[in-house]
Amino acid sequence: MATLNLTKELELLVADIVRVMPEFGHIDPQRVLVCIAPTRSGGIHGTYARIHPLRFEGGSRTVTVRRRGKVLRCEIPPVMSRGVEVLYIICFLVPRFLNLSLREKLVTVFHELFHIAPDFSGDIRRFPGKNYAHGSSRKRFNELMEKLVGTYLERVGSAEGFRFLDGDMETIRARYGTVVGKKMAAPRVRYSVEGG
Repeated sequence: MATLNLTKELELLVADIVRVMPEFGHIDPQRVLVCIAPTRSGGIHGTYARIHPLRFEGGSRTVTVRRRGKVLRCEIPPVMSRGVEVLYIICFLVPRFLNLSLREKLVTVFHELFHIAPDFSGDIRRFPGKNYAHGSSRKRFNELMEKLVGTYLERVGSAEGFRFLDGDMETIRARYGTVVGKKMAAPRVRYSVEGG
């Protein structure tokens, strides 16, 4: 029985999505780090994945904020992978993510990729208004992801590139025996007092 390297397979899937779908053509898969994190429960309620942008708004490496009368300089430490600086970390929460239907898993992958800024600056895609992450309607955001997944499925015509996602965690474990993946916590923002 083969071991499923979930991180590696998801990285190949991301690269294929970027290749096939012009809406994601701005993404450099080498600068997107895919990892997994455990969830306490295997149920499908809760968060399935998270994206961690490694730059601030507009792609800035630093930002200043005022807290308790002090001006703080915030900086996200650089993350390197395979000799390249990573701009995004996408973390899939297992087993919750793997217990979704195949289509819901693909929608989740597309959802996280769509958060990547169109200029690939390390920041997230920002919509106008206070709900800048998903725009004025999360429902419309999710409908767009469904549509993009449908287009992708039509274009690839085969499930070969994502067959590893077919079934729930129990089914996938029965097929592969062991499921492994890269684990990494998002880097913590470093704070320093400006002028201090």
